[in-house]
Amino acid sequence: MLPSEASAKIEAHIGGLLHNQKDPNRLLDSSQDKPLKVAVPIPSPTLKEAFTGWQLWNMNVGFLGIQFGWGLQMANMSAIFEHLGATAHQLPILWIAAPLTGLFIQPVVGNLSDFTWGPLGRRRPYLLVGGILAATALVLMPHCSTLLMAAGLLWLLDASANISMVPYRAFVGDLLPKNQRTKGFAVQSLMVGAGAVVASACPWILSHGFAISNTATVKHPIPQSVELSFYLGAVVFLSTIVWTVLTTPEYPPKSLAALEQRKEERGGLRNSLQETWKALQGMPATMQQLAWVQFFTWMGIFCFFMYFPPAVARNIFGAISQASPLYSDGVEWAGLCCAVFNAVCVGVSFLLPLLAKRTSRQITHSLCLLCGSISLLSISVIHDQYVLLIAMIGFGIAWASALSMPYAMLTGVIPDKQRGIYQGIFNIFVVLPEIVVALGAGWVMQYLLHENRLMAVVLGGVFLLIAAGLTLLVEINPVTTSMKLAQPPRSEGTT
Repeated sequence: MLPSEASAKIEAHIGGLLHNQKDPNRLLDSSQDKPLKVAVPIPSPTLKEAFTGWQLWNMNVGFLGIQFGWGLQMANMSAIFEHLGATAHQLPILWIAAPLTGLFIQPVVGNLSDFTWGPLGRRRPYLLVGGILAATALVLMPHCSTLLMAAGLLWLLDASANISMVPYRAFVGDLLPKNQRTKGFAVQSLMVGAGAVVASACPWILSHGFAISNTATVKHPIPQSVELSFYLGAVVFLSTIVWTVLTTPEYPPKSLAALEQRKEERGGLRNSLQETWKALQGMPATMQQLAWVQFFTWMGIFCFFMYFPPAVARNIFGAISQASPLYSDGVEWAGLCCAVFNAVCVGVSFLLPLLAKRTSRQITHSLCLLCGSISLLSISVIHDQYVLLIAMIGFGIAWASALSMPYAMLTGVIPDKQRGIYQGIFNIFVVLPEIVVALGAGWVMQYLLHENRLMAVVLGGVFLLIAAGLTLLVEINPVTTSMKLAQPPRSEGTT
C-alpha cells in the first residue's frame, strides 16, 4: 500500500530540502540525449529549462489519479470488510495484501524500469499497465460478495498502484530540469493532496450533496455512495495516467546498445532480485538507522488506517452494528477527517524545507512525528465529532513529514545510478512493519484490546512516539555517488 503507499510526495520535497547537491534522480546524460522523434513535441535538451506550467501539469496529473485510488482504499476498505462480515481481529490479516505487494513489487519494478526502453519509453509502459489494472480493481470492488473476493481485489488494486507509482517517481526525476525541480514537485504535491482530499470526502459528498444512499442493505452490503465513489475513482485513475502517458514523452538513452548490455547484466526479474539482495547487503549506515524510524512510524500509521474509520463509527458515533445508519455516518465522517489531515499535509509540506533549514531534518521529522503521536493519543478522550477534526491537524503534520523527510535524509547517502532500486528497498521498511501489524494485531485485538478499535488507533500513537525518539539518533553520512554498479554500495561515506 501505501505507502508504499503510499506516498507520492516523497520526491516532491527532496528538491527543497537539499542544497548544492547533484540531481539525485537524473538517470540520463542530458547533455548528450537526443529527443525521440514522435508526434508529441519533445523539448530539446538545451531547452529543458523552458518547461511551461501546462507541461508540468501534464507530467504530474497522473499523481492525482493514483492518490485518488489510494485515498478511497485508505478511507473505505476496513468498512467494506466489516460490511462483508469481518470482525475487528480479522481486519489486519485482510489488509496484509497491501504490504506484501509493496514488499515484492516496489524494488523489482523499480529495477526493471531502470533497464526498459520501447515505443512508450522507459517508465510510461509501467504507468499505463498499472493504471489499467487499478481501474479494473476499483470497478469490481463494490461488487464484492465475500471477504475473499474483497481481499483478492485489494491485492490487485495495491499491486497495480505500486506498478504505476514506483516508476512514476523516477519518471519525473528523469525529465525535470534541475532549476525547475522545486516548482515541478510543488505541482506534484498539489496533485497528490487534491486527489487524497477529494477521494476521502467523496462518499460524504455524494450522500449529503447528491442524496445518494449511504446505508448498507442485505441485497447491497456496500453502500451506494461508496460504490459510486469507486467508479469515479476508476475513471480518474485511468484517465489521468493516460493523459500523462500521451502528453509527456521521454528521452531515449544515449546508447541503446549500452542499455541492452546493462539490461542483460542487471535487468530482468532474476537479476532484479539479485541486485536487491546485493544492495541490501551494502546498505549505508544512515539507511540502517532510518529503517528503525520507518519501522515504528509505519506501524503507527498502519494501525490508524486500519482501525480509524470503524473506530469513529462505533466509539464516536455509537454504532452497534454495520447495519446501523450511525455506522455509515461514522465511516463518512472518518473520510472527512482523512480529507482534513490530507489538506493539512499539503500546506505543511511547503513549510518543512524552511523548518529543516533552521534546525535539521532529524529534528524536524522528530517534531512532526511527535505531533502525530499526540493527535492519536488524544483520540482516547475525544467524544465530539467536530473536536476530532481538530485532532487531525497533528496527524496531518506527521503524515506530511513521513512522506518526505525520511527520503530527504536518505537521498544523499545512496548512489545515483541505483536510486530506483534503493528507493524500492527503502520502501521495504515501510511494508515490513505493516506485515508485522497484519500478522500480530489480530491476536492483540482479540485478547488484549478486546475488539476495541479506538485503542488500536491509540496504540498507533505510541508507535509514532517511539519513532520520534529514534529519529534524533539518525546520523546523516553522505556517500560518493560515482561508485561503479558492479560494486555493492558501501555504508561508509565521504563529505
